[in-house]
Amino acid sequence: MASTAQTVRDLLPIPDNFEIVQDPDQEETAKTLADEATDSHALAVADHEEKGVAQIPHDGEVRDLGWNKPDDKMASPLVGGLPNEELWILLRRFNKQMYDVKEITRSAPGNLDLNIADEEEFSPDKLRASVERLYLTVIVGLMGAWKHIARLRSWRESTRTAAFCAAYSVAWLLDLIVPLIALTLIALIVYPPARDLLFPPAPLALVDSKTGGVQKPKAGVLGSTDSVTGAPESYKGEAVEAEATNFVNSIAHVAIASASGKHPDNQPPDAEDAQPEVTSDHVPDPTALAMGASGARASAGSKEVSKKHDKTKVPIENAMWSKMRPAMHGIADVCDTWEEFANALSPTPPFPKEIYRLRIAGLVVPLFAASIFITSYMFTKAVWFGVGFGFFGDPVISRGLNWLNRNFPHWEKLLELRNTVLKGVPTNAQLTLTLLRVGEANKSPLPPPPRAGQPPPDEPADITDAHLRSVGAEPPLNASEAELQQAMQHDPTTAHETAGPDVDHAKQSKHSSKASKMLSAVKSSIKGSVETALGADHLKAKVGSEHSKRRLGVVPRDPTKNLSGPVEFKCRYRGSRGHAYISVMSTTPCVAFSVEKSITTDGVAGKGDDQLHPVWSVAIGEIKELKKIGGLGWKSKLVVGWALDREVADGLEIVDKKDNHYIVTAMVLRDELFNRLIAMVSLSTCHLINASPG
Repeated sequence: MASTAQTVRDLLPIPDNFEIVQDPDQEETAKTLADEATDSHALAVADHEEKGVAQIPHDGEVRDLGWNKPDDKMASPLVGGLPNEELWILLRRFNKQMYDVKEITRSAPGNLDLNIADEEEFSPDKLRASVERLYLTVIVGLMGAWKHIARLRSWRESTRTAAFCAAYSVAWLLDLIVPLIALTLIALIVYPPARDLLFPPAPLALVDSKTGGVQKPKAGVLGSTDSVTGAPESYKGEAVEAEATNFVNSIAHVAIASASGKHPDNQPPDAEDAQPEVTSDHVPDPTALAMGASGARASAGSKEVSKKHDKTKVPIENAMWSKMRPAMHGIADVCDTWEEFANALSPTPPFPKEIYRLRIAGLVVPLFAASIFITSYMFTKAVWFGVGFGFFGDPVISRGLNWLNRNFPHWEKLLELRNTVLKGVPTNAQLTLTLLRVGEANKSPLPPPPRAGQPPPDEPADITDAHLRSVGAEPPLNASEAELQQAMQHDPTTAHETAGPDVDHAKQSKHSSKASKMLSAVKSSIKGSVETALGADHLKAKVGSEHSKRRLGVVPRDPTKNLSGPVEFKCRYRGSRGHAYISVMSTTPCVAFSVEKSITTDGVAGKGDDQLHPVWSVAIGEIKELKKIGGLGWKSKLVVGWALDREVADGLEIVDKKDNHYIVTAMVLRDELFNRLIAMVSLSTCHLINASPG
């Protein structure tokens, strides 16, 4: 087994290696997991003290740990030290974040793979995923921090607030504010129980951000503890993930309403009874609808300049779209750093528990020591010297940067947090990849998260001391048991409360009965057109249309019948039904496609067959890129989802080192095959690049 022993060097915030600067093109590859190209590979094959079912090694065929089974039928825990629900959160968010991974042979930054490529391409779907991730990590975290501040300022928990006030007052009188803050930070970093002692937990939705007291959750019931609205959920984390989706939807809704010029003075008195006219039998581009509405608003205003004479439209559009890529990359960098600090302060197995906290605390200790001797006057003079040097010292700064760029072309890479303070600390994606590799190393691939068959009930969640706790003799939030119960119970009217009638009028879209009937008629017409088009694909595929072959089966009538795994994955190749399967029993593990009807868990044909006859086969070690592709174009996907109310099965593109491309389509478990392959492929570094909407 690989050793994961820590050394003194690991405690220091210095880069693991200097090849990034000295030889940025140095090749570094791994042929197997045991070659330990990165820390992720090493941890995957290490002998862990606390083991789950997926970490127990065995010989023979791949084990099925509960693929496509209810949660109570799955083995628990799958990974030692990590509850299954926490694992499912990581997997669900990993599936949304990862689109395209590609092998590179350079040294991995921070000695971990799955880093964002500098040349990452922009797409609206990826921007949406980045903003959702920003909500899940940064925005929810900041809201939690603000609610802790509100609780302290409210004096409702008087004993705790008095203790904070007394400590601050003494430090202020003795000019020890900075040492007090530094010492508190050290305690919070090194000693996790101090976090709950100083900042006892409480469900986000239950705390009023203004008063610091108890409030009725915005969803009308406390059905979850980590979401802002408190909405009910079937599995942990689903409520806050739904909030992230609706957060982006609401921004888009407001933007479209703004672009179309929705305003009370544009609404005629009899608008509610007006009957819309349908002038086309096809569904237009949704973005074109919004932009067309915006153009119509401009044309309707007599004082507006005509669109054809508007010389600002094209330059502004180009500038905005050109800035989307760096903006998306910046959002991803912020989320990465936030997740790395979170995983450093609260490490998840199999990553080490103490070393990251000690390294960060080691940087605060000198600040604590220096703050005792540095006066406020010295600090002020130093700050203003830095401001002056930054403003007037450009000749010196520019010459210094030119010298560095000339002698050390990639010197700035050494200063990145992931190569220094946070070296070896994973993002959530890197953590998930490591957990997937743990399962693959033991021939026990992690099963996908279970799917809820029923919506969650409108009932309060079970609240324990881990969710709601007090310090000392005071009750939690200084509220009585009756107040807490009243706030947690379901009230169907709360979720519909807004800031006023003007918001209600702008938000709501009323439809008369005639309009609703017309909308239903249009939907039925489009449904017939879509079904006819999908049926025509079968005829076009028979005469050789490659595009039609790829669309066959992308809208399954019953997706549950196409569930498979962990070895075989029902799909199509060039329109032909079959299975993509992973064979690990052969000398060279591979992924292949076969039209055989049955495949066992060791990757061979079912009873009565001696061996499989694959249409194509790719050795795992020869894969250089894996890319998720959509079963339909994004506009067609919107139409099909709306008209048919059915799920679209997507596809996966596999590229080998000879630049051969293999595309499998109509795969319900596309994400699961993608996850298994990137966990098995021993890429030195995987980059998220050239992502297309999944």
